[in-house]
Parts: sequence; structure tokens; C-alpha cells
Amino acid sequence: MRTITDHIGRQVLCSSEPKRIISICPAITETLFALGAEEQLVGRTKYCIFPKGQIEKLTAVGGTKQVDVDVIKQLQPDLILAEKEENTEEIVKQLEQIAPVFVAEVQSIEDGYRFIDTLGMLTNRHDKATELVGASRAGFASLAQQNRGRAAYVIWRKPYMVVGATTYINDVLARLGFDNPLARAEGRYPSVSKEQFQEAQLDVLFLASEPFPYSEKYLAEFQAFLPNTKIVLVDGEMFWYGAKMVEATAYFTELVKQL
Repeated sequence: MRTITDHIGRQVLCSSEPKRIISICPAITETLFALGAEEQLVGRTKYCIFPKGQIEKLTAVGGTKQVDVDVIKQLQPDLILAEKEENTEEIVKQLEQIAPVFVAEVQSIEDGYRFIDTLGMLTNRHDKATELVGASRAGFASLAQQNRGRAAYVIWRKPYMVVGATTYINDVLARLGFDNPLARAEGRYPSVSKEQFQEAQLDVLFLASEPFPYSEKYLAEFQAFLPNTKIVLVDGEMFWYGAKMVEATAYFTELVKQL
């Protein structure tokens, strides 16, 4: 057994070689597969959809905001992996009565690298984690450095919600050369009005494919009140941290070419 400090400062006593891990965060689940730790995984949420063709063999334990405690107990985990933004404090407190719960937190690109390293440490996949971090760092370093104007990233509709400060996606926008004026609104994912969009004088507005499934049918809705802003649909999954960071930079390179 070992005592480790999770990303939010909690002391977690867990096995040095966990063999029955439950992940309640999609990015954690996908990254564990990328690390080669899938044999240690026994449970995941219904929102854990990557890698397709492999994830289906794992037992679903509910969602990220509501889990099935009885199913989790039956799986007899020796470690549960959560993420502060994806999962609630109530769920963490509930699950730590069953098994040790390590809570990760990602608010920036650098935190994304730490996230991969941490999962490598917890599963004894240090070398693979180092490889993934190295590939991700190289990809982000390859992105052209230039000022691309003012942009915002929309994740929800009714109400409109955007990414704010201290979020991984906002840090990605900054790395791509965008200033996000709506990041100065209150909250990590603030609700904003049409008037706030207009006052931000955006050059680009990104509409994400998830968690709300924005598609072409919504372009006219935004163009109607932002006639001078370029409205761009983006693959929201490419803005996930963890394993997606490796392939995302090629996507980002192509994305900015459209602008």
C-alpha cells in the first residue's frame, strides 16, 4: 500500500499495484487504454466511448454525475479514478466508502501533461506515460505562434454557455493565439447573453460538437446576431485532455488553416 496526494490535496491510501480500477471520467478511461492499462480496468461510465471497439467490454457504472453504487460495489474496485470538474464532491465522498478515490484536476495544458504522468504512476505505466507526454509536448510545440484575434468557445445552448478562465480549453485557445474576452465572465463555464457575445467583438466563434451537439443547422442562429464573426463548428472531442492531446494538435493545425 502507498499514501499519495491527489490533485486536490487529499491523502489517498491505495494499492501499489491496483488490479481493479473504475474510471468515472471519459478522459481518464481513454488515457488508461492509451497507457496499456486496460487489463486493470473493470468499470467505466456510459459516457466513456473511447477507444471504440474496446470500451464496450467494460461494465458501465452510470454517468459522471450519477453512479450506480450497487454495481460499483459488485465490481470490488481497489481504486476509483475521478476528476474534479467531471464528478461531484458528493459522488467522491460516497465512493470513498467503497474504495480509495483519486481525484485528478486539469485546468491547463500543463495540467494535461501532469494528468497523463499521474495515471502512469498510479498504474505503473511510467514509460508509456513519458512517451505520451513527449508526443503531446512536441505536437503543441509545433503549433504556429501568432495572434489570431478574439474568440470564444460555446459548449451549451439554452442557456448559451462558454468556456471561461482556468479551463483546459481556454488554455488551448490561448496556445492557438486567441484572446477569449468571455473568459473574464464569472465562472469556469459562464452563461452569456446575445448582447455579451456582441459586446465581445469576436473574430471567431467556435461551436463544439459536445456536450451540446452543435451542427450546421445552428450556424444561422449565431450569424444572425454576430454578422461580422466567423462561426466555426469544431470537434469537441479534440479538445479533451489526456490521450486526445497527442492527436489533437494535428487537428488544431488544420483548424486554424480554415480561419
